[in-house]
Amino acid sequence: MKKNRGRTGRKRKRRHLQSFMDGVNCSHKLEYINLKKWLKDRGFEDSNLRPAQFWDTGRGLMTTRALQAGDLVISLPEKCLLTTGTVLSSCLGEYIMKWKPPVSPLIALCTFLIAEKHAGEKSLWKPYLDVLPKTYTCPVCLENDVVSLLPEPLRKKAQEQRTTVHELYLSSKAFFSSLQPLFAEDTGTIFNYSALEWAWCTINTRTIYMKHSQRECFSLEPDVYALAPYLDLLNHSPNVQVKAAFNEQTRSYEIWTNSQCKKYEEIFICYGPHDNQRLLLDYGFVATNNPHSSVYVSSDTLLKYFPPLDKQRNAKISILRDHDFLENLTFGWDGPSWRLFTALKLLSLGADEFTSWRRTLLGDVISARNEQQTLTMTAKICHFLIEETQHALLQISQLKRNKENLKTQLTLVEALRLEDLKILQKSAEILCNLNIATT
Repeated sequence: MKKNRGRTGRKRKRRHLQSFMDGVNCSHKLEYINLKKWLKDRGFEDSNLRPAQFWDTGRGLMTTRALQAGDLVISLPEKCLLTTGTVLSSCLGEYIMKWKPPVSPLIALCTFLIAEKHAGEKSLWKPYLDVLPKTYTCPVCLENDVVSLLPEPLRKKAQEQRTTVHELYLSSKAFFSSLQPLFAEDTGTIFNYSALEWAWCTINTRTIYMKHSQRECFSLEPDVYALAPYLDLLNHSPNVQVKAAFNEQTRSYEIWTNSQCKKYEEIFICYGPHDNQRLLLDYGFVATNNPHSSVYVSSDTLLKYFPPLDKQRNAKISILRDHDFLENLTFGWDGPSWRLFTALKLLSLGADEFTSWRRTLLGDVISARNEQQTLTMTAKICHFLIEETQHALLQISQLKRNKENLKTQLTLVEALRLEDLKILQKSAEILCNLNIATT
């Protein structure tokens, strides 16, 4: 008997160790128990997915059975989805319908989330609201000190995102005020900027794409959002493939996997072939070893290495601008992109070669001198970006020591910069080999 107990103990210990390696099951936590019960009442049946905490991705879903390509991962009934239809059938509906000019579907959803969060215990959506993140790490939420450490092209997009949300808030204040009859408190304190920022991030990072027919009570922006409780715990991996869509027959949103997944492993979905800058901008995270990742070269950086005394400088810049060759210039895992190389080839054209600019944009070889100069300029830009990235990483590590409150945000930017550094170092190696081959 004793021996048997020992073996069971060993088995239990091994199982515990395995669960720790894969992820820690969190389905016993009250917020998940309440969420599962709430979803069950709305027709959701699930036996294979468990909320869990993973050491590398944080909160996610693990599968309790092995999945094969073609298996259904999750099927969430329409009743569980939060859409503009949900908003219109709530007490906000009549206010939205009579407001002119019409609000956007996005503002309608933001308003609903803020109102339901404010309702607290009285909200019918409380079990879902309780598991939503309290804070986000999209650029709009980052502190200025942290934004300044982002790569320049992303920094620009981060500022644009902040402006977008700020303008959305200002343009919605009058509509928020019209909701005063629904609340005992002043709507100005309920629908404040930080509440809108939280709601906007919730929708921006968590909605699934679901097309709804155009309603007259909304502005003409596309109504394509749906919040999907429980399903939105699934994390992104660039290395998996899934099929996701609303099934008209079953009236459920379904996700089918095209990949295999072992028992007790985290199950992933793919948000799309996004690079890390896009992932950080839209979702507030980065993926390590992301095959789609790129380092962007800003037009300022591009022109820094271009001789200022070149008489055709302005003409060359105009050509690049007119043919859309000043944007989306990148270094990837396979070296400089064709677009970057082409832009630099055009900038490197000699005075006697300038008439061949059309051939350059088509990818023709103009001369050995032009090819060599392009390689040299590309390598200089690559090394400049390596130094800039290393400098940013140094600043991040210093700030992490001095500003404990910014540690989470800084760690995120650090992950992005480290990934960029790996790509740039790989590109430098490729360029070095190309240089050797051409000399």
